Amino acid sequence: MTLLDTAMNKASDDTASDDTSPNAIADLATGTTLISRSIDSLVEQGWAQQDDFLPAPLSAALAAECLALTERGQLKFAGVGRGAAQQLRPDIRGDRIQWLKHGQSPACDEYLALMDSLRTALNQSLYLGLEEYESHFAYYPTGAFYQKHLDRFRDDDRRTVSVVIYLNADWQAADGGALRLHPQDKPTEDILPLAGRMAMFMSADLLHEVLPATRDRMSIAGWFRRRAN
Repeated sequence: MTLLDTAMNKASDDTASDDTSPNAIADLATGTTLISRSIDSLVEQGWAQQDDFLPAPLSAALAAECLALTERGQLKFAGVGRGAAQQLRPDIRGDRIQWLKHGQSPACDEYLALMDSLRTALNQSLYLGLEEYESHFAYYPTGAFYQKHLDRFRDDDRRTVSVVIYLNADWQAADGGALRLHPQDKPTEDILPLAGRMAMFMSADLLHEVLPATRDRMSIAGWFRRRAN
């Protein structure tokens, strides 16, 4: 049984009231409906794709910030593993990253507020106990990729729900660069990195990879985390 199955069983059996108002996310620019649909898809198939999850002005502002950071050399090559075991492996992963933090920019603050609303909604619906969110810009130069992997570390089970937000305007299928999902016992699913689009899945359950593209590719990769066991 996956963590999502356990959470859904708990949600079905638990009749306790929640202190958070159901209207707490009603003022989001993307609308409560988009969040609700995304959570429904996550439950039904183990992953979700939601177009126009980010308002177009916010997506454009974040894309401009990511590009500016890249041009100033502030994004660093991402490693594989963590801590003392982390190493650069361009044969496995070729993106450059910078972690997001509050106060970094108005666009980042707006984005982080939106993701906190999604965290609240996930907790209200699925009782996942998500306590925090971490995320970084991810810039993939032309031809870069990330081989098939899971998002949870072997020695750290806090990452629970993965969310990827795309920042690439006018992306076409011929450009490549899809996020390829590998659901267990099902055909693969490809999600093109179109601006404003969101992909969400359970971090420990779904193998996925980033395919190479014929143009540079930008996104925000993030993870909702719960308290460690």
